Amino acid sequence: MASSGQKQQSQPGKEHAMDPRPQFFNPEYKPSNKLQGKVALVTGGDSGIGRAVCYYFALEGASVAFTYVKGHEEKDKDETLQMLIEATKSRDAKKPLAIAADVGFDEDCKKVIEATIQEFGKLDILVNNAAEQHFTNSVEEITEPRIERVFRTNIFSHFFMCRHAVKHMKEGSAIINTTSVEAYSGNPQMLDYCTTKGAIVAFTRGLALQLAERGIRVNGVAPGPVWTPLPHSTFPEEMIKQFGNDTPMGRAAQPHEIAPCYVFLASPQCSSYFAGQFLHPNGGMVINT
Repeated sequence: MASSGQKQQSQPGKEHAMDPRPQFFNPEYKPSNKLQGKVALVTGGDSGIGRAVCYYFALEGASVAFTYVKGHEEKDKDETLQMLIEATKSRDAKKPLAIAADVGFDEDCKKVIEATIQEFGKLDILVNNAAEQHFTNSVEEITEPRIERVFRTNIFSHFFMCRHAVKHMKEGSAIINTTSVEAYSGNPQMLDYCTTKGAIVAFTRGLALQLAERGIRVNGVAPGPVWTPLPHSTFPEEMIKQFGNDTPMGRAAQPHEIAPCYVFLASPQCSSYFAGQFLHPNGGMVINT
């Protein structure tokens, strides 16, 4: 992938400022109403993997709500809303909903769930996708405020969103958590990030066992390197230029290559016997699952 390697100087990263832009949709994809009549909520849905997931869910017939960071992600949010409106024009789905929230805090997560229920009347699919990461050379650089911030965004949010969502979810509903290949391989330059991603693996497996008797399936996706705003706002410029080159496939994924995993796990006709499992779209990296 040809890249300018230009690092964004602030977080969260912006998709509209990337060069080249991520590809959120594959024109060869053929929707088949897998999520017709479903209501889905995606955290961090304004850009990257989250945007692609929202779009594919909408193509499959779902009504979609997503969260974004107010004051930072308005342009990406507006782009995503317009894409979802176009995707649902010919389908029996309600107008998409964008909700500003800091999902690292319980009260915000409660408000997100309440807003979704108020707008759509139910919740069938929850995707915990919002995340942040920081580049580091040593554990000594990781301060208490930073580690709290990363844990709030990356794992506290999963607990908070789930605890408020499950009271509205019925048998056949699905929760999908985004972890990372880094949870399995580790990464010395993203120590706090990969630690939270490991916690997501354990959380997913434990929650799947807890909710199985209620018929709510809990699974996850563990992507390898993906061309999204997250690395663009994290890594030094030289690393951005080489991003994904060390995978067996020799490149980073595009978001549209990850999103069908979420469609599969969200669709009861596709994954009704999946619980506590992870899909690994990672370009051929062999990891111990």
